[in-house]
Amino acid sequence: MTNIFGTAWHKLVRRDDPDTSKAAAQAVDTTRLEQLVYETIGKFGYTGCTQDAVLDELSHLPYSSVTGRFSALIRKGLVEDTGQRLPGRSGRSQRVLRVTTKETDNA
Repeated sequence: MTNIFGTAWHKLVRRDDPDTSKAAAQAVDTTRLEQLVYETIGKFGYTGCTQDAVLDELSHLPYSSVTGRFSALIRKGLVEDTGQRLPGRSGRSQRVLRVTTKETDNA
């Protein structure tokens, strides 16, 4: 089975980024982080959750390690925007995201 989680490091940087940014991107374990964020969103079931809720659950991880995974999971069709918006800690609206059934389709 092909692992559906993980993003190639070169997709995390721009061509003109400094070599230090490219080295940092290569060091990120996107496979583990995407799976962790996916599973955390999945814990909230059909109703889904906001980014803040995921950050609360994964508070032991750096902010950018968590928030950087949402777009990849949406792009892969593993997570979807429910269309609902809830206020975040900042007072600004946040999307409510939920897991789709795509993972089982690829298994």
